[in-house]
Amino acid sequence: MRLILLPARSPVFALAGLLGLASCAVGPNFHRPAAPQAASYTPTPLPAHTVAPGGMAGSAQYFDPGQAIPADWWTLFHSPQLNSLIAAAFAHNPTLAAAQDALLQARDTARAGQGAYLPSLSGSFTGERERISGASAAQTGSSTAAGRAGASISPFDLYNASVSVSYTLDLFGGVRRQVESLQAQAEYQRFLLEASYLSLTTNLVTAAVTEASLNAQIDATNQIIKIETGQLDILKKQVALGGVAQASVLSQQATLASAMATLPPLQSQLAQERNQIAAYVGALPADFHEADFKLADLHLPEHLPVSLPSALVEQRPDIQEYSALLHQASANVGVATANMLPQVTLSASYGQDALQIGKLFTPQSLIWSLVAGITQPIFEGGTLTFKRRAAIAALHQAGAQYQETVITAFQNVSDTLEALQYDALTVQAEQQAAAAAASSLHVAEAQYRLGGVPYTQVLSDQQTYQTALVNEAKAEATRYTDTAALFQALGGGWWQRDDVSQQVTHCCGILP
Repeated sequence: MRLILLPARSPVFALAGLLGLASCAVGPNFHRPAAPQAASYTPTPLPAHTVAPGGMAGSAQYFDPGQAIPADWWTLFHSPQLNSLIAAAFAHNPTLAAAQDALLQARDTARAGQGAYLPSLSGSFTGERERISGASAAQTGSSTAAGRAGASISPFDLYNASVSVSYTLDLFGGVRRQVESLQAQAEYQRFLLEASYLSLTTNLVTAAVTEASLNAQIDATNQIIKIETGQLDILKKQVALGGVAQASVLSQQATLASAMATLPPLQSQLAQERNQIAAYVGALPADFHEADFKLADLHLPEHLPVSLPSALVEQRPDIQEYSALLHQASANVGVATANMLPQVTLSASYGQDALQIGKLFTPQSLIWSLVAGITQPIFEGGTLTFKRRAAIAALHQAGAQYQETVITAFQNVSDTLEALQYDALTVQAEQQAAAAAASSLHVAEAQYRLGGVPYTQVLSDQQTYQTALVNEAKAEATRYTDTAALFQALGGGWWQRDDVSQQVTHCCGILP
């Protein structure tokens, strides 16, 4: 084997040097900020469980630190109807469909951007018939057949078949940073889609609980109306017998009318909530015929997984979104920096040129060219400089937004954990208040029949009992909605699904 020693100034070494430079990339290399070193979510240690107030939503809820959230966390409410609605929403919700298409768009854009890594190759074939003047021929010296200037040359045919290749060397990593930016945008869309899934499921659970709560409040109001209607009938009979004054009847009628006046707003809210559920599942209100939710149909999850604080930044889709935006801003600084540096382009063409198509692809018709060019911005009126400064400012802005999102995420978890503890105490207090109001009303009615208290006391106790029943229904519903809020605050368990990979694909830097 012969060794061929190339001189140090050989173009091969020069090309090797350029290719070596191409392995560099200007601008900062992205590193995700470290997760906060928080030992807990709340200022005080989290208790093992809440109180158990009793009743329909009265079981104790146990906090399980370090446990992962199931991907289908809404199934913990044990409602087949709710599960069915969420499945329908996944299939038909237009907002979710738009987020899916946005991800496809971003993914394909990132893949398209990778084409800049490779040379561009094109082929062409042209055939033309041309006539030129003798003056043109004389000036170019291309023909003597014209004899004298001004005489025309007979028309002739010209055929060309060629291929050309062009490649821009990524000396300073501008292309690499641009592709990196597109990949980060695709990753942002990926987590925006996950956030859409999480928001949709949480909103549906909350809407179902709200509907159940409104139904409970309507039932409580109807119960009060029934009681007060019965009391009014008794008073009317007593007036007929001369036992009570007409004023008592008028007072009871006013109380009954007041109770009945609270019913239409509740019914209006219920109708609007059902319309909202229909919108979530992608249906028109007139086409939505699902049965109403009742609190008795929903099971309050008793074991609440609470993931470690160190894992929250990986689990919250919104934090991942802003991490991707921070990555994109970092890459854009590299793009802006590379735009200020020289750009080297290599191009070559190879083909055939002949006056007769039959003479194409003969040695005499061969044509080729090799071109190397370099472009260096010299004066742009400060455009490139200020674009780079703007990119750096955008990077700092993205960093601040990322930190804000992390702080808000920890606040959300802390708020919901605290709320769940106080929700149980509130339910306990409202249940006791409702029981006491019911007993007080029964005693007042009995004493009134015996002449021991005025009828105004009965009216007051009726209103207190109505308020207590409504407040109890609201408090029970709050335990359900805050439980759903905890699952949302902890990220919703999307990483537990079988169709999600946490590994970035080699193709375009996104989750498949």
